[in-house]
Amino acid sequence: MPVSLIHETALWDSGARVVAGIDEVGRGALAGPVTVGVCAVARCDAWPDGLADSKELTAVNRVRMADALAGFGLARAVAHASPGEIDELGIIGALRLAGTRALERIAAEGLAVDAVLLDGKHDWLTPPPATIFEDPAPASALPDVPVTMVVKGDSLCASIAAGSVLAKVERDALMSAAHERHPAYGWAGNKGYGAAAHLAALRTLGATDEHRRSWSLPLHEVAGDA
Repeated sequence: MPVSLIHETALWDSGARVVAGIDEVGRGALAGPVTVGVCAVARCDAWPDGLADSKELTAVNRVRMADALAGFGLARAVAHASPGEIDELGIIGALRLAGTRALERIAAEGLAVDAVLLDGKHDWLTPPPATIFEDPAPASALPDVPVTMVVKGDSLCASIAAGSVLAKVERDALMSAAHERHPAYGWAGNKGYGAAAHLAALRTLGATDEHRRSWSLPLHEVAGDA
């Protein structure tokens, strides 16, 4: 199904002026950051031709689409949480940190977001209610913004699809740069996910500073850290 602005329009009709579509990339990787892309849109009725979930586009077309998205919406931002932050906060806390950073960049442009469309079933962006346990996510100066979850939102909502493309292109570039520092792991191709060559290198060479060391990495044959 092609993307549309149906979900965005429902929020505009309910009074939101600016809607931010948000998606993440890299949640399931073994190495590299988790990355969140945001595209903030006001009422409109068009989007770049060919816009789709980043997973449905070739690498070349993703880069072209990222360039085309410069003219879509009011503002766009991408932010990351590092492997060390993932180890410290857990993946949900790291996603929230990256998402908050991306929204803070939108706010720094003087744009107030009234509502969020978030891909998936689980709202990892909204801080949990206060409990006797300390929430590891850092405090944010951002106002509370209502979050609407959209299952498969990256293939249904134009704003979320835009966020997914922006996040994927930027994270892929980071992993290609990391590949130059650690070529044995094949990150130029696998982008830090658990491909066979990546797993084999982990077993042989061990983990790098780009790996999420709190995760169950296959290190039982490790000779030493790379």
